[in-house]
Amino acid sequence: MKKMGCPYGTHRVIEPKGVLPQPAQKIDNSMEIYDNEILLDVQTLNVDSASFTQIKEQAGGDLDKIKEIMTGIVSERGKHHNPVTGSGGMLIGTVAKIGEGLKGKTDLKVGDKLATLVSLSLTPLVIEEINEIRKDIDQVDIKGQAILFESGIYAVLPDDIAENLALSVLDVAGAPAQTAKLVKPGDTVVVIGGYGKSGMLCLYEAKKRAGVTGKVICVGRRKEGIDGIRDLDLADEYVVANSTNAVELMEAVKEATNGEMADVVINCVNIPNTEMGSILAAKDTGLIYFFSMATSFTKAALGAEGIGRDTTMLIGNGYTKGHAEISLQIMRESEALRKKFEELYA
Repeated sequence: MKKMGCPYGTHRVIEPKGVLPQPAQKIDNSMEIYDNEILLDVQTLNVDSASFTQIKEQAGGDLDKIKEIMTGIVSERGKHHNPVTGSGGMLIGTVAKIGEGLKGKTDLKVGDKLATLVSLSLTPLVIEEINEIRKDIDQVDIKGQAILFESGIYAVLPDDIAENLALSVLDVAGAPAQTAKLVKPGDTVVVIGGYGKSGMLCLYEAKKRAGVTGKVICVGRRKEGIDGIRDLDLADEYVVANSTNAVELMEAVKEATNGEMADVVINCVNIPNTEMGSILAAKDTGLIYFFSMATSFTKAALGAEGIGRDTTMLIGNGYTKGHAEISLQIMRESEALRKKFEELYA
């Protein structure tokens, strides 16, 4: 093993010097660990939705081309950091080795299976072989290894939830946990992309927090997607609207709220150009949570300024305290939602 590295992984940055691993163009993905790193044998990559959507489109849906693109990204960057979307994902792995400097400081032991709760866009990764691509659920089984830095957060996989299901839920754990913090009793909440993975979890948590005096509205661009979740009782109203058409979305939300608009808008879509629709769906002093990694924060900031809106806009931080526990608890509380997730993502 090597000497102690920076807790945040800056010792792995090759270029440009002076930045942290996430924004770095290239990092050192040699698998000899420093004394304060953890080595993982990787089983599955859960590529984030915006990134995998872009990769599938670039590959034309061809599995061999997807493999080529993914291995090319890791070969060039030392991590799975999509150069187009800037995003990564997370992984399931087994602890293979723990650095000497972490012994006694971590509850992990060799052989523990965990999900990393930090992005693949900052995680040193080696892909030896891609075994299976489940392109409908953004999961890729590989043979490979990865490094977890001292500051890296993780969740040991629970015994009562299947691994692939837990991975799918933990991948978007920040969204429902932030929803739990942001939504107050009586709020009107709009979830854009509500029939997607993060969207359904946010709807559940929003309805729970807004209570009987609140109103939760699910927005999606495909009627069949909306119809597919109606029986889950996740929302009070369901709206079909194209979120890239700002005026269309605004008019749809205006009708659903009798002109009041939303106190909280949660954007969970995986495509670009939905910033203005989100802003127009909110009240002038409302709050917008952009969980989508396809969001342009330049477009959001300048767009809100351009129409004179005093909305509060939050960047979709994938981490908040207790996010893993909150998201997994939803699977335990809602049998209907768990069955839907097992059907779609496990």
